[in-house]
Amino acid sequence: MLMGLLPVLMIVTVGMRRAHEEREDAQSVGPTLAELKAVGRSADPVEEIRRAKQTRRFPVEIRRPTGPPVIELTEPDPLGRMGRVACTTCHSVRPPNLSNQQPSDLDEFHAGMPFEHGRLVCYSCHNPGNADTLRLADGRAVEYPQVMTLCGQCHGPQARDYRRYSHGGVNGYWDLTRGGRVRANCIDCHDPHVPRFPKMIPTFKPKERFLVTTRDDHTPGLRFGGGTGHE
Repeated sequence: MLMGLLPVLMIVTVGMRRAHEEREDAQSVGPTLAELKAVGRSADPVEEIRRAKQTRRFPVEIRRPTGPPVIELTEPDPLGRMGRVACTTCHSVRPPNLSNQQPSDLDEFHAGMPFEHGRLVCYSCHNPGNADTLRLADGRAVEYPQVMTLCGQCHGPQARDYRRYSHGGVNGYWDLTRGGRVRANCIDCHDPHVPRFPKMIPTFKPKERFLVTTRDDHTPGLRFGGGTGHE
């Protein structure tokens, strides 16, 4: 008789466990039964709440420049004020000289600036008609916050890999139902005037300061913000 009751007890136990898990799941995702009724939903509340959790997605933010670059002056003006100079402060009062193609061609501002970007010259990317905007290859103006549009027109493989998350820095959550995600843009990592990273010879690096011993058998683990690699 006990052997006959055993399967029944197992089924009841599994059913109670699943019901408990569903109640916990419903309590953890946000909307209550009253909230669901308030919007006119009459389906099973657990299923509706689970669906709400699956469809609730936090945003993916791509960092962008706030606008055209601004030069911070290192010397005060005659009144002792430290100023900030926009591109158009100078470039709007003098016509663009298209013969100046490299910083070595300049005898005033920007002279000596590092520049190595393939066959590009200054006005390949900067708009000669409006210094506060950039210029695409077809001549159209593009605002500085849309700098990735400019970069992507030539760097197609990198733009493709960026869309696939195999290029570029990412912070935040992969699971967008848990939190948002922030992505770096091109010029967060690359100097637009010298975008190629310098070459280096691989060497043994110094000991990572986060590498600590976490167990008695001296197995190393990473510790970040109080946690360990074994937790």
